[in-house]
Amino acid sequence: MNAPPRTSVPHAPVVTWRTHYALFMLAIIYIFNYIDRLVVSILIEPIKLEFGVSDTLIGLLSGVAFALFYTVFGLPFSRLADRFGRKPVVALACIAWSVMTMLCGLAGSFAVLLLCRIGVAVGEAGGSAPSVAMVSDLYPPKQRTRALAVLMMGPAVGALVGLGVGGWVAETWGWRWAFIATGAPGVLLGLLLAFTVREPAKPADTSAQNSNDSFWRTISSLLATPSYLLIIVGGSLAAIAGYAIATWNPSFLIRSHGLSLKEAGLLMGLGGGVISVCGTLACGWFTDQMVARSPAWQLGAALFGSLLSIPFCLAFYLWPAGTAFQVGSVAVPTAGLFYIGFAFFGMWWSVPCFGAMSHLFPPSRLAQGTAILFMGITLFGVGLGPLVVGVLSDLFSHIAGTEALRYSLASTVSLLALSCLCLALAIPRYVRQITTTKVN
Repeated sequence: MNAPPRTSVPHAPVVTWRTHYALFMLAIIYIFNYIDRLVVSILIEPIKLEFGVSDTLIGLLSGVAFALFYTVFGLPFSRLADRFGRKPVVALACIAWSVMTMLCGLAGSFAVLLLCRIGVAVGEAGGSAPSVAMVSDLYPPKQRTRALAVLMMGPAVGALVGLGVGGWVAETWGWRWAFIATGAPGVLLGLLLAFTVREPAKPADTSAQNSNDSFWRTISSLLATPSYLLIIVGGSLAAIAGYAIATWNPSFLIRSHGLSLKEAGLLMGLGGGVISVCGTLACGWFTDQMVARSPAWQLGAALFGSLLSIPFCLAFYLWPAGTAFQVGSVAVPTAGLFYIGFAFFGMWWSVPCFGAMSHLFPPSRLAQGTAILFMGITLFGVGLGPLVVGVLSDLFSHIAGTEALRYSLASTVSLLALSCLCLALAIPRYVRQITTTKVN
């Protein structure tokens, strides 16, 4: 089946200070997207204590419930962004998910908390893909992956703030105030985006009539694109492992290494978050440099980083308890040294894959194409990652006792290996399409 036609862009966007300001605002909003998404992971233990629920139900709260509603609303919101503009969709979504995050702190029961998390998911469904599409509208191809790397710092900085600050607030004032404190800034950010950032002009696209295609015709056309399904599957597998790790790492450090709630949040947030930011920026720079030599590196960079992350991840989970050194009052486990390597390379799959979207699809379908990738990542990553580890932890507890979480997390490394296989298979298909597009 032939790929949908991709048209050339005769004039690259002009980069000015307004371009960089728009990127800055989108990056800050994306950071709070992940703060509000990930803060629940540092609050697992106090939430379990207050509501008396199992690891499986916590996996439902932080995973499946969020992912299902995020997936259902993701493509319709992105369709609106492709047809009517990226900025208003992102601004309204930011305000909505921030309000729902604050309401999580007021939940009087686990059922109400679950409903509020569903509200966060619906709001965040309108933020991610339109933001990626807006950055692609703002920057020319030669600078696009680096610009997307700045945007994609969201998970890393979100983990830094959400886990570090969230853990400190929870231990000082309680878990409810952690939700309120992390949710409140998003309302202001949404208003700032709406009133201070200009909507970028869409690149010329002679196939713009495609934006009026039916819902299902658009999906079938997108999925017919060579390499796209492999990118979705590879990204989804990496996301299952990534979200499982992000959700359960604090609990792993508490249970297997004896850290306190605040210490686990600081180590994962400040330590892992800073290294992950450096790794994400390095990935953007590396990808742009290597793509100038060969388009294969657009996905090759993702494969390269993912392969390097696997041994670090295994060592982190399987290394026995023990202290490497003290940082103030925090005892840094020896295993945490391996986490530095994983944090640096662990997100290298994401930036190049999202950058590839702008080369695979015309502007009239860019947000929708990106949304389907986000849907796969969220449905399987957010949905299955925390839940699978929670279920495995409950099952392994009969064999491994308090170390059950350690081995359930270590088992996620097999998914990273499968993700690398998908990326390796996608590279030649991607190169053929890009080469054909340039020739045409």
